Amino acid sequence: MKEKVLVAMSGGVDSSVAAAILKEKEYEVMGVTLKLFEGPDDENLRASKTCCSLEDVEDARCCANALGIPYHVLNFKEFFFDAVIQPFVESYVKGETPNPCIECNRSIKFEKLLERAVALGMDYIATGHYARVEKDAASGRFLLKKPKDSSKDQTYALYNLTQRQLSRTLFPLGDLNKTEVRALAQKTGLVNASKSDSQEICFVTDNDYARFISTFKPLEPGDFLNMQGEVIGRHRGIEAYTIGQRKGLGISGGKPLFVVDIDAQRNIVRVGNPEDLFSDEIIAKDINLISIEKLEGEMRVKAKIRYRAEAADATLFPGTAPGTLCVKFDVPQRAVTPGQAVVFYDGDLVVGGGKITK
Repeated sequence: MKEKVLVAMSGGVDSSVAAAILKEKEYEVMGVTLKLFEGPDDENLRASKTCCSLEDVEDARCCANALGIPYHVLNFKEFFFDAVIQPFVESYVKGETPNPCIECNRSIKFEKLLERAVALGMDYIATGHYARVEKDAASGRFLLKKPKDSSKDQTYALYNLTQRQLSRTLFPLGDLNKTEVRALAQKTGLVNASKSDSQEICFVTDNDYARFISTFKPLEPGDFLNMQGEVIGRHRGIEAYTIGQRKGLGISGGKPLFVVDIDAQRNIVRVGNPEDLFSDEIIAKDINLISIEKLEGEMRVKAKIRYRAEAADATLFPGTAPGTLCVKFDVPQRAVTPGQAVVFYDGDLVVGGGKITK
């Protein structure tokens, strides 16, 4: 009997090729698109390189039809609002800079989707992420590993997948590069073979986070302080800024100034010089470990503090507070940002990760 897999099809080329590969491997494949919010359906917003538009649903349906697989749209809008949008807003209000894609992966794509797959009698879920899953024979643990195409590595955004989720997940693109994926799409006759990748946060279609947050909570102006604690200007609301930001501050100090710290309790934004942005130690909470069950002592890793950052040499320690880890970098890192994830690597293996607190 064929194993059954539920493929999350976003309308993009990657997830469509993932479905094609699985069908070629003789899985029984069903495609689904997750309707997460009311996406951009007019022509101006379609060019914003987000997802969840009517066009994306149409592309996914066309690809499913071309592959001869059943296709459905699942309404997850209520789940998405509660698990992703609301925490996104609350995080900015606290002076953090969240990564909603990571929370969407954890709560929606690899939790709610897996629940639906199990209810439908499916054996696996699959996505078009560039990553690999392997089972370690010695430990019995499922491992998350970097893909063949390092330029498309998406393991940073998948660090919080659980052993249960990894055991039921397939990543068909893990051993392919993007050029090969597009070639397969062309060969299969998929309508989205040349479609550009989505790049922005899907529910902030104009990339203006402050405007989006202001629809939930009015922005409250406050003071800009320099590193000496002196007031040097007024900001328009802490939600409009992130650590390391230089442009759009509206203040002048004779030389470029950067956001160094955001204090939500005092409603202040502290700015400083480039050298003020560097730190060599961070604390992380909400830890999820993959390659190991528990950190017993020191561990040498490469740690990545944002999606586009290079992983840097560091030592990992158990934190002093329960459920936390301490990361000590060999070389100070620029603009470490509370709310972002820090992810730990051992070669191609994802050790795990957590949320940066300070």
